Amino acid sequence: MAKPRSSRLLPRKSSSSIMFLAMLVIFTFLILILLGLGIFYIPSGDSRNSPKPNDLSSIVHNVVDRSYVDEDRGEQWVEAISWEPRAFIYHNFLSMEECEYLIDLAKPHMKKSKVVDSKTGKSEDSRVRTSSGTFLPRGRDKIIKSIEKRIADFTFIPVEHGEGLQVLHYEVGQKYEPHYDYFKDEVNTRNGGQRIATVLMYLSDVEEGGETVFPSAKGNISAVPWWNELSECGKGGLSVRPKMGDALLFWSMKPDATLDLSSLHG
Repeated sequence: MAKPRSSRLLPRKSSSSIMFLAMLVIFTFLILILLGLGIFYIPSGDSRNSPKPNDLSSIVHNVVDRSYVDEDRGEQWVEAISWEPRAFIYHNFLSMEECEYLIDLAKPHMKKSKVVDSKTGKSEDSRVRTSSGTFLPRGRDKIIKSIEKRIADFTFIPVEHGEGLQVLHYEVGQKYEPHYDYFKDEVNTRNGGQRIATVLMYLSDVEEGGETVFPSAKGNISAVPWWNELSECGKGGLSVRPKMGDALLFWSMKPDATLDLSSLHG
């Protein structure tokens, strides 16, 4: 008599196990996407050797592309010099020809520099600022447009969100005492919005002085490689020496959109 064939059924996986596997697959896929976009990274090496945010002695050249050298501007690279405030130097941002063009364009129109009144929003004379300067209309010509586009690429701020270029000239002994570029009043903020960042482009070399000084910057300011080359005024804070063609970018606002008190500069 034949025995009935017993059916052996595989045990079914519970719904919780299937859900766990699905979530694991989704999580793995998400990590791969973040790694690809550079938003998330896996640290490597000894973290003890990593530079500290305010250790100015650890300043190094952060290469933009050392394989490409612009014949007109020379080797270009970006250097992070401070995190409080956030400040970066773009070496050889302008060519010598561009620097000379801006000087020649502005020279016939230079007038005594003024400051903006916080109550009225109008410009007025002040002893804290003794330079001369002039404004260049945004998009004035092809060269200006090219520079403005370069600034937008450097800052990740659209051209239409920027102000027109302002060319400034300092004679021996002239100055702009420490101040903030952001607005602290409703009048100016309402007129054009808050200033979040500034790009200073140096159009000439100088024998001595002329530094941009951040007296409230955090860190050991005397540890910068160019400390011995600074003037006495320049040693009053974190300072950037003017070099023809270089551009200094610093942020007046923190990433959380609060005003950065360490961005005080002169």
